[in-house]
Formats: sequence, structure tokens, C-alpha cells
Amino acid sequence: MKSLLLGALLMSGMVSAASAATGVLSQKNLSLDLADKLAQQVLKVCAKDNYSVAVTVVDRAGTPLVIKRMDNAGPHTLEASRMKAFTALSTKNATDNVMKSAQSNAGAANLRDIPGFLLLAGGVPIKSGEQVIGAVGVGGAPGGHLDQACALDALKSMQKEFTAA
Repeated sequence: MKSLLLGALLMSGMVSAASAATGVLSQKNLSLDLADKLAQQVLKVCAKDNYSVAVTVVDRAGTPLVIKRMDNAGPHTLEASRMKAFTALSTKNATDNVMKSAQSNAGAANLRDIPGFLLLAGGVPIKSGEQVIGAVGVGGAPGGHLDQACALDALKSMQKEFTAA
């Protein structure tokens, strides 16, 4: 009987230890330094094409790390860039894909009603390997597809820094 009781106690202790270990998560996240470098790169890419934009970079929780607005960018571009970044992060998808899905799929049309979502191109998730560690949103170019092109070009030019993250 003692050995049965001792065995049961040992097993419950091992199960508790395993449960405790699974209660702590280890996740990659975007640093402020890398977010700032990305925002600067987006502005550089957009400026090359004479686009006056705002850019927002959010971490994996959707918290804005960097928000920048170029001279002559419209006042609406700040909130648009933030909402595009949030939408890309939340859906783990580029916002042009989310927009197209909402337009072509009646079941996805209600995405437009989610607070903070903006179904316009210009938001792109930031990945390290397969993990989404943040997102970037751009607003102000003459078309969402151009906002998104700026974001993608900036991410591509910094790809090595995200894979090392």
C-alpha cells in the first residue's frame, strides 16, 4: 500500500511540474530598435517615390512601438497606418488579402466591424521564421497598394535582421 501511495504521489508531482512548465511561454518579439530601423526604412523607400506617408510599427501584442509621420503627410495617415498595422497583426496576413477576402466572401464581410480594423492595403505582418512578431502599417501614398509596396520593400531590405531575431 505504501509503495502504491508513494507511486501516486510521485506521478502527481511529475504531472504538476509538467503543467507548471507549460504555463510559461517563451516568444519572440520585436525590439524598439528594430522597429525604429524598419520605420526609417519605410520612410526612405516611400520618399524615393515622393510619397508623404505615416508609418506605424507594432509588436506582437499590437502595441505601437514606433509612429512616424513625414512632412506633408495628411493628418489621417497616422491613424490609418496604426489601424493597418493592427489589422495585419491580428489576422497574421497582409491587409490587401484581408480586404479582398472581406469583399469576396460574405462571411468575412463583418471584419470591417471589428474595432481597430482597417480593410485597406498597406499593412504587413512581420515574421521571424514562422512566428509573427509584429506588423507594419503605412498610410498616405496615392493608393493602398503603394503603401503596401513601401512596407514590403522595406521588410525585404531588412530581411536578414528579422531572421536573426
